Amino acid sequence: MDKSPDAFRTISEVAEELDLPQHVLRFWETRFSQIKPMKRGGGRRYYRPQDVELIKGIRHMLYDQGYTIKGVQKLLRDNGNQFVVAIGRGDMAAVEAITQQKVAEAKEKGADDEMLVGKPKAKPSRRFFGMGMEEEGPVSADDGRLSRDNRALLQETLFDLLECKRLLDQVR
Repeated sequence: MDKSPDAFRTISEVAEELDLPQHVLRFWETRFSQIKPMKRGGGRRYYRPQDVELIKGIRHMLYDQGYTIKGVQKLLRDNGNQFVVAIGRGDMAAVEAITQQKVAEAKEKGADDEMLVGKPKAKPSRRFFGMGMEEEGPVSADDGRLSRDNRALLQETLFDLLECKRLLDQVR
């Protein structure tokens, strides 16, 4: 028996629908304050339809678009939940409308035109491992140079790993 589209979903239903492990959903709750499932006795989570839509958008930004957690947090902070939901749905008309509204608000405040939508971080390439060509020429593995994008990627990864360690230490 299928549930109504307006019905609340358990964590297992959401995890199955979005092809995500349940622990990832729990982790994202710690990273994105906008994800707020209802919790019942015993800590059971029930996700509202709007929670599921937001998670779909976050999943799309992280897995399909290559954004970092910090990048998606900034998008949510700067543009709101509906922006990420619209991106997750592929509703480019809504994305454009929200973007135009933000540009208009920024102009009213006298702010400079700024980019409202960030760009995903560069994915590691063969250059990252010292196997390719850098813009200035070849980079050997032992000269220790990293591109700015790869250095930022490493720093963000280190931050995320340290935060995971902190969370694991709290559980112990």
